[in-house]
Amino acid sequence: MIDEDGHFGERVAEHYDQSSSSEFQPGVIEQTVDVLAELADGGRALELAIGTGRIALPLARRGVSVHGIELSRAMVARMRAKPGAEGIDVAIGDFATTTVDTKTEGPFSLAYLVYNTIMNLASQEAQVACFRNVAEHLAPGGCFVIEVMVPELRKIPPGQNIVPFHTSPAGWAYTVYDTVTQDATCHYIEIAKDGRGEARSVPFRYVWPAELDLMAQLAGLRLRDRWDGWNRQPFTENSTQHVSVWEKPIS
Repeated sequence: MIDEDGHFGERVAEHYDQSSSSEFQPGVIEQTVDVLAELADGGRALELAIGTGRIALPLARRGVSVHGIELSRAMVARMRAKPGAEGIDVAIGDFATTTVDTKTEGPFSLAYLVYNTIMNLASQEAQVACFRNVAEHLAPGGCFVIEVMVPELRKIPPGQNIVPFHTSPAGWAYTVYDTVTQDATCHYIEIAKDGRGEARSVPFRYVWPAELDLMAQLAGLRLRDRWDGWNRQPFTENSTQHVSVWEKPIS
């Protein structure tokens, strides 16, 4: 059953910051914040799916004024318990359509969406709406940054549609892909110490770099940079992820 927080309710929020994923390592966070602070260039930043503040809080400590949009109240509650969160305003809602005030303090210099979260919008229509929503919030010359994986279809042998991405004695996780619709579902199986298992599933829609560029074009944005990651290494045919920067034209 999905609660009002979508797929990221209290059970997920409780353990979210304990992830062993590389995105939660201090060095990776610092590198991410370095790039975002530079792109903000002294202006305001809007984080879509701000979550527990993994990026927003250290970015705010750099002196960037950060505002967030987040569907999960449970995730925001976790952020609110951390030092510095009192200076970050958060609008509760779907980041594809939820708006924040730009009349009082002006538009944003930067909007960003990290950690594959664009794919949590599980339809092409919602992903297109996200780009248009961001464009409405950006000042001319402002940037929209997305960090997302490159679809892993080369890992799928002919006749199969499942890619496992985590295995351990305490659980495993795998993705089921539909290569016709670009729909996919991540399945997580967790084994407790008493041997009882729990399962949850999260739907998403994988999206290609060129498709994102077309969404940006529809929203009036143009590609400025695309890197293999936050280290700004060149994006190549062998890249498994990308950090892309689209810019709102000044005129």
